Amino acid sequence: MSSTRTTTRRRAFLAAGSVLAMTALTACSSVDDGGSGEGGGSALADLQEAGTINVAFNGEEPYSYEDGGELTGATIALDKEIFGALGVDDVEGTQTEWNSLIPGLNADRYDTVSAGMSILPERCEQAAFAEPTIMYTTAFLVPEGNPENLTDWQSVEGSDLTLAVTSGAIEDGYAQKTGVETITVGDSTDGLNAVVTGRADAFALTGISIRALADSTDEPVEATEAFVATIDGVPQIGAGAEVFRKGDTELLDAYNEELAKITGDKAKWLEIMEPFGFTEAEYPPEGLTAEMLCEGDLGKISDELGLS
Repeated sequence: MSSTRTTTRRRAFLAAGSVLAMTALTACSSVDDGGSGEGGGSALADLQEAGTINVAFNGEEPYSYEDGGELTGATIALDKEIFGALGVDDVEGTQTEWNSLIPGLNADRYDTVSAGMSILPERCEQAAFAEPTIMYTTAFLVPEGNPENLTDWQSVEGSDLTLAVTSGAIEDGYAQKTGVETITVGDSTDGLNAVVTGRADAFALTGISIRALADSTDEPVEATEAFVATIDGVPQIGAGAEVFRKGDTELLDAYNEELAKITGDKAKWLEIMEPFGFTEAEYPPEGLTAEMLCEGDLGKISDELGLS
């Protein structure tokens, strides 16, 4: 895109943001205007004025991570496309431990969370999620040859095996619900090390992350085939998305509007996501919404989408 078009687009959004801000100032109302700042200003207008957004990331490939000091990954590429369309051309990042991503967001340490975070009811109580952008499967990182023959969640449930899980991640929740012995790790590198050193029999994470991790190392490990975990007889339909503060409704709505242009066009979604190893298997199905996942009735979701 040319610098002239970028400047013109940004000026247009800045002008729109200024009008919205003036309207909010002249309106004598206690209604939330979609901002989170101390003065009640619009988060979207503030970001457009600054031209930069600071997103939190966990350093997990292929979602959001640093490569040679440069912030990259599938969710970062998606953010650059969406926020660029909103007049915010620069995406910067703050690396944060998984369990601190939402607390740090609510403490205003950054503007959004860009980590492919799964949409879960307990997280929806703390923050606002964009519409689903990535569908999730699960896989195990195991020693070469897969000596324990792990194939799905039931192959570890009821066993005496120890799984490494990222603290606070969805696989941690699966383990707690099914009584699987675990050790918690801070990131995917720690999970890899746990398997290599024998502290864990396997590392459980999303299928796309496990594939990327196995491909990136020379250690004697491999990725199992990805699967949809079944917990208590219910397929765990899961999806990840960008995370916002609950008060930033205008910013969230604007993000979702641009996101819909991408998720509504499979070729466009793949153009952005495929370079990072994502396939049609991770493309979100039509009809799946953040609201459905926040409600947490996975059996109902599976039936409604015909995914059971």
